[in-house]
Amino acid sequence: MIRLEYFTPSDFDQLITWIDSPHLLMNWSGPMFNYPLNPDKLDWYLQDSNVPGASDVFIFKAIDTTTEAVVGHISLGSISQKNNAARVSRVFIDPQQRGRGFAARMLTEVLRFGFEQLHLHRIDLGVYSFNEAAIRAYTRAGMQREGCSRDVLKYEGEYWSLVEMSMLKPEWQALHPAVVVEAAA
Repeated sequence: MIRLEYFTPSDFDQLITWIDSPHLLMNWSGPMFNYPLNPDKLDWYLQDSNVPGASDVFIFKAIDTTTEAVVGHISLGSISQKNNAARVSRVFIDPQQRGRGFAARMLTEVLRFGFEQLHLHRIDLGVYSFNEAAIRAYTRAGMQREGCSRDVLKYEGEYWSLVEMSMLKPEWQALHPAVVVEAAA
């Protein structure tokens, strides 16, 4: 199981250690950050986040409940109250923990947060097309592929395309029916 907790300055060093190359940073954040990642950049990233009712972004660390180890990072941002929509971004799994199903479980928990706590109708994400493991994980979590924005980013002379995926609240509810507890007679 995965438990999400808010990402805080005490988590900065771990994330910086995980993202140890310019290519990895670009894959994680797109052009949002430049290499090397540092505490000042992450401090800016956290500004105005994680305040229920006020923030348009929630940034989490993911904890494996079996070991209590932090195994990943994920955010839910671009929250639109008007459209009841948001976008998952900056998903990262500890390189030592990859291949264990954490990405799908992290995404499931952030979808649960968005649909059940924020009462969103639509949650989407973009993933670079070469990241086939992430696409498989997001599909396992129930995300639907919508299309591909071709050659949206040029990195070191190579163009990267972005696969767009989403889930709607009725799809979430079909995958995760609410548990009805009957009152004792």
